[in-house]
Amino acid sequence: MNEDIQHLKLLSIFHYVVGGLAALFSFFPVIYLVMGIVFICAPGSLESEGEAPPLVVGWIFIIIGAGLVVLGWAFAVCIILVGRYLARRVHYMFCMVIGAIECLFMPFGTALGIFTIVVLARASVKKMFK
Repeated sequence: MNEDIQHLKLLSIFHYVVGGLAALFSFFPVIYLVMGIVFICAPGSLESEGEAPPLVVGWIFIIIGAGLVVLGWAFAVCIILVGRYLARRVHYMFCMVIGAIECLFMPFGTALGIFTIVVLARASVKKMFK
């Protein structure tokens, strides 16, 4: 029982760290957002030997960039919430689902997701959740 509590505390701390890293890395698609704004606001400055790209290209870059940033922030918030929920021992299924989704994000998410699933699969840990 004491070992399970220690594992949950460690997983909680690691989820806070990986959530912060996920929030930091989700700023990378801002490059697409800026490129889209440049395509729309200054189309002539990007012109080389032909016509400027259509405005639709700028809007596509803006939509994709903004969507990826929002998606990254939402994922980071979910990871941080799992850290909080593990510390409080609530929302078992949410922690398990986010742990499974984390496995898609190499390398830290994969390791953390696997350890989260392994710890949450124990019968003694299941009893600790409300």
